[in-house]
Amino acid sequence: MGVENNRGRGQTRRELLRMGTAGLVAAGFTTGCDLLSTDPNSGGGGGGRAGKKGREAPSLAKLVKAGDLPPVAKRLPKEPLVVRPADQIGAYGGTWNTALLGPADAAWLDRTIGYDNLTRWDPEFSKVIPNVAKSVEPNADGREYTITLRAGMRWSDGEPFTADDLVFANEEVERNEKLTPVPPDNPATFEKIDDVTVRVTFERPNGLFPEEQAQAGGSDLVSRPFHYLKQFHEKYNPDIDALVEEEGVADWVELFNRKGALIEGTPYNARWMNPDLPTLCPWHVDNALGDGSRLVASRNPYYWKTDPDGSQLPYIDEVRFQVITDPEVMLLRASNGDFDMHARHINEPRNKPVLARNRESGGYDFFDTVPASMNNLMIAFNLTHPDRMKREIFQNKDFRIGLSYAINREELITAVFQGQGKPWQAAPSERSEFYVEELATQYVDYDVDLANQHLDKAGYSERDGENRRLGPDGEPIQFDVETATGLSPTQVDALELIRGYWTEVGITMRIKAEDRALFYTRKEANKHDVAIWGGDGGLNDAILDPRWYFPFSQESNYAIAWANWYNGDSPAMKPPATTRRQMELYDQLKASPDPAERRELFMQILQIATDEFYAIGTILPAQGYGIVKTTFHNVPKTMPNAYVYPTPGPTNPEQYYTDA
Repeated sequence: MGVENNRGRGQTRRELLRMGTAGLVAAGFTTGCDLLSTDPNSGGGGGGRAGKKGREAPSLAKLVKAGDLPPVAKRLPKEPLVVRPADQIGAYGGTWNTALLGPADAAWLDRTIGYDNLTRWDPEFSKVIPNVAKSVEPNADGREYTITLRAGMRWSDGEPFTADDLVFANEEVERNEKLTPVPPDNPATFEKIDDVTVRVTFERPNGLFPEEQAQAGGSDLVSRPFHYLKQFHEKYNPDIDALVEEEGVADWVELFNRKGALIEGTPYNARWMNPDLPTLCPWHVDNALGDGSRLVASRNPYYWKTDPDGSQLPYIDEVRFQVITDPEVMLLRASNGDFDMHARHINEPRNKPVLARNRESGGYDFFDTVPASMNNLMIAFNLTHPDRMKREIFQNKDFRIGLSYAINREELITAVFQGQGKPWQAAPSERSEFYVEELATQYVDYDVDLANQHLDKAGYSERDGENRRLGPDGEPIQFDVETATGLSPTQVDALELIRGYWTEVGITMRIKAEDRALFYTRKEANKHDVAIWGGDGGLNDAILDPRWYFPFSQESNYAIAWANWYNGDSPAMKPPATTRRQMELYDQLKASPDPAERRELFMQILQIATDEFYAIGTILPAQGYGIVKTTFHNVPKTMPNAYVYPTPGPTNPEQYYTDA
């Protein structure tokens, strides 16, 4: 079943390339029908038009009249992608004001002005649809794909976007050992058939290729303009050494990375740190991220989408990101009405009363987000701990079951989570097509007697004079629970209560807060006792990032050494047979181009996860929110919120517009 032209309407990069999805089912998201369409006769939603307009923004029309820009008909592809507005046809002009939490917060850029991949999620998060590609067609076994591009499409500097760009991105970047020392797990060759057609052939079947391109982190193939980057590549520039010296860098690899690499959190995130890098996105940055207290992005005059009237998008002229380093300052700015549309970092449950009190004076209201997170707090005992005794204790399923029964989740909901949410284990939510009731609800009752029974059954019935249970060495069982600073403060508050619950049943835990970089260094080295994190994979993204359902990646905090064994990394430890079976099933899933088969395989993985009970969950998050000014339009009233669905990107920010 191909990803066709639709006329009817994370983690590390290496980990992202392992992800994919089964056929996803819409989960009640009210983004409206047919938000994305390639039918130029499609009309806008109810609510009427915002006002008369031409085929292009007035600022661009002036440049055309002055002879500084080609006419709009020559800037658009032969078949532009038509975006049907969420509510109504918009008007040109204005600014979208939002914010970043420091220069490292590039993910909000990816989510707002940077989501234009080869394929994309539809707004409802129900399926993958065409985007930069007009179509992506697989062969029968999912080993070969034919990509058809949109004829006449251009980069933001006016140069043609063609098959040469995809071939360059793959063959000369992704498969270049100097630029990409760690090759893809399943390499592909890209063959140019003509200017708009590329044949992609994988070494092994890859039924998830369209989904890999649609998710967050899937922008690489369409962010490497050959005409611009070839000057920084040793293969194409005979004078590269002179350019390296002129730029004052170590070698051509560093030069290329600074100009065109896409590595988040480093000086090589060129999408946002190199304003000269052409883009296919609605807006291009005018200054480098990290240069000053504001990042400004201006409209792309060659953007390749239109509204149903045939008017070129985006509607909004400029997006301004205030760079704010303190989340409390960001909250204050939001409550003052300084942001037109924003969600990230301010949307904690504890902040909503503050924002609600100020929404009239701030001139904004709320929109809802349906969280993909299935847990506010996941507790991951290190089942592959290098210390034999701790490993023996943590791997004991009755030990984990006992500690789960010891947690008073209803009290956590009341005292910590603003009375919102419900008891939940590591399991997809009821909104997901992968919902398994037993997996979600087992061992969530608060029952101290059952807790003690399971801890006794685990073999730790003996206690010392302070009522502490003794381990195999005769010493009290105690361990550190590590948390990264900068996470939600509610997680630390919850841990304080959990420490008391576990003390009551004879188990001693210490809370160990540490810098996020150190937290990651320790857990990736498999040195942690217990780690806490949020519960990714609660909607249909569970199949994309199954970290909590089997040891899938270095984000599977309960068994990183087992995940390393699966992925060929270190330190590694061979998993038990049942876990290896999950890995085999997931390998079959990744190879299958059949969504129904993928779903069946994933349900088998979840059944094993139910039996194994790898990690302890606490609370299923309540519905989230963001804020939007009353003068800012076409933002859906409800949208999914997930990492792989980079909220709000799939709702098509290019069709947002403002009265201001």
